[in-house]
Amino acid sequence: MHQGDFDIIIDPISKIEGHAEVDVRVRKGEVEYVKLKINENKRFYSVAVRGKHFNSIPQLVSRICGTCSIAHLNCSIEAFEKALNVQPSEQTLLLRKLSMYGLNLRDHAMHLYLFCLPDIFGKDSVLDFNEKEHEWVMDAFEVKAAGNALSTLILGRAVHGMFALIGGYAKVPTKEQQKEVVEKLKSARPKVLKLIEIFYQRDFSFKRKTNHVALISKDYSFLEGEIQSTEGICIPEAHYWEHLWRVIIPYSQSVGYQFEGKNYMVGALSRMNMNKAALMPETRRDCAEYLSEFPSDDIYNNNLAQAIEMLHCIDHSIEILETLEFSQEPKVLPEGRETKGVGVLEAPRGTLYYMMELDGSGMISYADIITPSQQNQINMEADFRTMIPPILDKSKEEITFELEKLIRAYDPCFSCASHFLKVNWL
Repeated sequence: MHQGDFDIIIDPISKIEGHAEVDVRVRKGEVEYVKLKINENKRFYSVAVRGKHFNSIPQLVSRICGTCSIAHLNCSIEAFEKALNVQPSEQTLLLRKLSMYGLNLRDHAMHLYLFCLPDIFGKDSVLDFNEKEHEWVMDAFEVKAAGNALSTLILGRAVHGMFALIGGYAKVPTKEQQKEVVEKLKSARPKVLKLIEIFYQRDFSFKRKTNHVALISKDYSFLEGEIQSTEGICIPEAHYWEHLWRVIIPYSQSVGYQFEGKNYMVGALSRMNMNKAALMPETRRDCAEYLSEFPSDDIYNNNLAQAIEMLHCIDHSIEILETLEFSQEPKVLPEGRETKGVGVLEAPRGTLYYMMELDGSGMISYADIITPSQQNQINMEADFRTMIPPILDKSKEEITFELEKLIRAYDPCFSCASHFLKVNWL
């Protein structure tokens, strides 16, 4: 065991979305501090939207993140619909669910296949996969392509979709287009089952009890419901601000959050812990063994939950696309007025919050946007402080790897970029 003094600086963290670093200080065999530094999140988008008309905002905020663009698009639209008393049709809600399924399918695929599978195989990256392991890369391309096809079907393109409007869609898919996407989804399904199995069979874990928070609905749609916690709290979406506590983190470019003064986690693990009964029947049937893991305090089961969510997205999308035919509906043209609305949904990495206030002419006077990775950063630091002491007998390189692996389990999205590892030891 390391009884002396040493520091670990991981800068940048590898195989994640965006840029961040970790600082660890150990003195006399004790962890003095752990700092997760998000160093590129200060982009001022909640201020940049002020003074702009509400109709332009969904397309603007979808540019916040190429990875999560559909989540920002849908969440902002929901906020304006609530503010302007626009009730979307049942068809619009189904199309919106399909757009979220496409997002989660392609986003989880990229993270699990390309960022996390190397940890399963003990490799630095997919570039080091042998000939047999290379099959997983080909699976990744096919599954991600199915997600892209579903997103394109509903929104016109996979990233920064064009068709979604407040109260409806500018264009809806044809039955022939739906059939083509269904075939891609059916082809991807057995590959996702393989992915679930390998994350279930992984040989590492890290358990720490924490509060889980998620938007819980009756059909696991990622879009509707009430905000619930594993500690038994249930609140309406519009009251979120009464329960989230903003925490200034001096060394991070992003503020953190606590739920009623306590650390908490958002994301697939939180959703699965509280809502696995709402998964599609076919998903529950084929994942019965894997679902027995939940509820779980193992942070690495966040990745298992993501893989199971991929299967749910495929199964529900196939059911909708095979049974329904969509028709073009009249455009909704809401008028601006002084009001405010809240949008809440489950982005791939956890709960996303939008609050939009409008002045009398329909211009944005105030905006509040809270992303999942902001909410997870305090909980991640708590995990690091618990993880490090039992592994101080390992080398610095091994400790570094374990820290990075745990960060990847959260699937953080600090922005749309990824990096290979560079570690500076002081």
